[in-house]
Amino acid sequence: MLLSIKSWLFETPSKDCMASYAKSGNNRYLEQLIALYSNDLYHYLVTQSNIHLAYDVSQQTWLKVIEKRHLYQAQTTPKAWLFKLARNTLIDEYRKQQRFVELDENTHLPAQQNEQSNISYQAFDNALKQLSFVQREAITLQQEGFSLADIVLITQSNHESVKTRLRYAKQNLKRLLGANNEQT
Repeated sequence: MLLSIKSWLFETPSKDCMASYAKSGNNRYLEQLIALYSNDLYHYLVTQSNIHLAYDVSQQTWLKVIEKRHLYQAQTTPKAWLFKLARNTLIDEYRKQQRFVELDENTHLPAQQNEQSNISYQAFDNALKQLSFVQREAITLQQEGFSLADIVLITQSNHESVKTRLRYAKQNLKRLLGANNEQT
């Protein structure tokens, strides 16, 4: 009895709320989407930029969800579609700021020194930031739980490119984290 009253009073978000929102435009479904995916979306954007840009792009992404809800196709996973919107919005923002360059697997950002003696979150974060944009993006999406097929959809890349980016990202992280341990 208590469970049914609780479920009646507090609606739990369903995984198909994106399809429901796309069809109806009802803000109740948008609220469910935000409850389900806003933290994951923000985390992804922070790993690809900084906290201020991630916040701005996150807000822009939710506005695009509202504007482009009619483009959602139910066979696509809602989270993958949302991350694709966020990725495109982030790239647009980088282009506006003239900071985005189509980085390939062999391009690296300048190295940052890490003074810690063991692999910590900060060491991993520093190593992650040294990867090329496409490598960092692929490994971050994989860590978010996306399948290879989802990553292909989100990044609009081919299957082999994503596999290569993941392989290079893992190799570079091992190298960078190993180098951080050897420096101390």
